[in-house]
Amino acid sequence: MADEYATHFDDLLGTVDESLHGRSGSVFYSGRRAFAVPAKLYMLGLNPGGNPITQREQTIARNIEALRLRDSWSAYADESWRNRPAGTHGMQPRVLHLLRRLNLEPRLVPASNVVFVRTAREADLSREKEQFLPLCWKIHAAVIERLGVRVVTCFGRTAGSWVREQMGAHEQVDEFIEQNGRRWSSHAHAASDGRRVVTLTHPSIADWTNPKTDPTPLVERALQKVA
Repeated sequence: MADEYATHFDDLLGTVDESLHGRSGSVFYSGRRAFAVPAKLYMLGLNPGGNPITQREQTIARNIEALRLRDSWSAYADESWRNRPAGTHGMQPRVLHLLRRLNLEPRLVPASNVVFVRTAREADLSREKEQFLPLCWKIHAAVIERLGVRVVTCFGRTAGSWVREQMGAHEQVDEFIEQNGRRWSSHAHAASDGRRVVTLTHPSIADWTNPKTDPTPLVERALQKVA
């Protein structure tokens, strides 16, 4: 069974539309092992961070080549971001905190971005949404179906909105409100097939390691509901 899922990983990489290959960006934030067994949870950011001009050589085509060689790997745990030790910069420790609290191994959790193309600003991506979203969503839909994903966590409102749109998850069933002055909220929505889309505060801004702003219990409840 594991070999079957691993083959699926290569198949997924092979079906990334060629029109995206020359663009700056990346496909998956997890390696082959995360796609080698069924997974209830799938993590999605909006799109790769950084600058498509200064990182123009970091193309999706090159990322596909690199991913084919990555077995037990997580961008959140194993990549050095901005020359900092692996897993320690920006949102990395916050994502790792969430996974630890869920008793999940980062290298076994499939992760990606809603759109694979890197942009400098979210507004730039929004202008190209109609072009990129269908091309990328066919990959995500295959992951969700093949691995039996029941909960998709999304980093930030835009990612959550786009995923809910694709999955038909319109019924809000749960929420978490930060216990501080700003009172930012995270939400869980249910689709007609029972799957959940959990839209979290963005870990590049919200400190998930702080108990007052940690949305992990919301994800945990969603996983329990679909068990």
